[in-house]
Amino acid sequence: MTSPRPTTTLWRPTGPVELDLVRESGRRAWPPRLPEQPIFYPVLNEDHAIRIARDWNVRYDGAGFVTRFEVDTDFLARYPVRQAGGATILELWVPAEELAEFNAHIAGPIEVVHEFRPAPERP
Repeated sequence: MTSPRPTTTLWRPTGPVELDLVRESGRRAWPPRLPEQPIFYPVLNEDHAIRIARDWNVRYDGAGFVTRFEVDTDFLARYPVRQAGGATILELWVPAEELAEFNAHIAGPIEVVHEFRPAPERP
């Protein structure tokens, strides 16, 4: 009997438009990047994903979501971990042209684990 391949947990902060496309894929794939998006950035730290979804996506997209998903660990070795700020701000930079192959190595569904909306306005 073969044991399952090891996976790594990744998070992705996202807005409602991208999340709708993920749902259309059956929660199995990230949509192709737009021409102005040459890199796909999953993050390695849930807190970092929360900050982006809450502080950036809500402001610019009207809502922010944090997703969690598993990717084949051996496949991820091709992408060096990038520190994009403080010690816990760690990302992988996946070139847009490799996203279909990256998606093929996702193990299981892409799950929404946090949702953020604008605070209600006070009267």
